[in-house]
Amino acid sequence: MIIDTLDNAARYFVHGERIATALRYLRDNDCTKLPVGKIPIQGEQIYALVQDNTTKTRDQGVWEAHRKYIDVQFVAAGVEEMGYANIQTLTVKQPYDEQADYALFDGSGSFVTVPAGSFTIFFPEDGHIPGSAVAGQPAAVRKVVVKVAV
Repeated sequence: MIIDTLDNAARYFVHGERIATALRYLRDNDCTKLPVGKIPIQGEQIYALVQDNTTKTRDQGVWEAHRKYIDVQFVAAGVEEMGYANIQTLTVKQPYDEQADYALFDGSGSFVTVPAGSFTIFFPEDGHIPGSAVAGQPAAVRKVVVKVAV
């Protein structure tokens, strides 16, 4: 897992051209003005999911992980907490669904506050709970999740 601000995005280009493309897309676009929905960047290899959400309490969240895609999650407006735990420390709740590209888990981990202008990168071994409310207070968040094929 990586967490940083878009100001430092270029530091992470070393993780591959696809990660670099995702971060450039986030850096070079006003994500607060993108239309909600799926936006192709490089076909199914890299695409953005623009979301307007309301954060939820931690107990409403579920640990998830993906195998086919890396998640680059960017908070464009608002603030949320995101949970992180290596999947080896979690217990499988729902086995991996290849078509939907996720497995669900039970367990515990760490939470970080992700304010507007910040991004996280979750790799296949990174269990995560996105969209948690800061201090348990649900709030509106504009987020762009760029899916990057492994």
